[in-house]
Amino acid sequence: MKFNIKHALGITVLLCSQAMVAQFYVGVQTGIGHIKNDIKAATPGYQIQHSGAVKAGYIYSITNHFGIGTGLEFSQYKQNVTLNNSSEALTNFEVDPAGSAFIYNITTSNYREEQTLHAIQIPLFLQYKTNIAKGVDFNFRAGAKYFLPVDYKIKSSAAFVNGTAYYPDVNLYIDDLPEYGFGGQGNYSASGEYNTKGTIMASYELGFTFDINKNNALYTAIFVENAYGTILDQNEDKSYIGYNSTSVNDRKANGLYSTDKDAKIRPVAFGLTFGWNFK
Repeated sequence: MKFNIKHALGITVLLCSQAMVAQFYVGVQTGIGHIKNDIKAATPGYQIQHSGAVKAGYIYSITNHFGIGTGLEFSQYKQNVTLNNSSEALTNFEVDPAGSAFIYNITTSNYREEQTLHAIQIPLFLQYKTNIAKGVDFNFRAGAKYFLPVDYKIKSSAAFVNGTAYYPDVNLYIDDLPEYGFGGQGNYSASGEYNTKGTIMASYELGFTFDINKNNALYTAIFVENAYGTILDQNEDKSYIGYNSTSVNDRKANGLYSTDKDAKIRPVAFGLTFGWNFK
């Protein structure tokens, strides 16, 4: 126990001593964000909206030109998704309250999905800098971020939703039995959330630092970020509008991305970074 405490104290002192000689920074990112997908069941159309982040961290200098940086960031992605061919029935297997399996068919009119993704990002990057004029440095940063979604919420709406059932064992088709969840519903609206997991994101920044005074500098840059792995965590395919066994109303919003459990859902962003460095 004494050995572990001694080494833990040593590591803490080392990290603190490195942080004391590091350059601290705070900043914001703003730009275009897109949550890409490769779902097979449907081809959604997009209305790309804003993405942004706030961040803080420090850069520890290795040499006059190179440094290693890390920190903590909180990001947000927003986009609208529409279903291009909503008249096409999307099918899924369901089980009714009696335990009988059936094929659930969903068609919609003017389906729309508002998506909001919040995430914590932990960056680790290598920085190269060189002085190009008095009080002006050129900076290039390259590295990776651990992208951990906090929540991925959706708001689904449609002018009309119709859910029908086909029981292949008895060759039975049901399209109008609302007390068992089969039939149409107008002005559909519901909220839901995707199950998510963490992934790795590549990150690059190219910019300049302008000295304001002896202890502070303004940092501006362009950035590009691209996640490699999927953030969707799902073990089965689902209907994008769920089955309610007792009514055609109150159908759960599972979301378009839930139709393919193997889909790769990857955030991508580019834009501008504005920061303030404390020397």
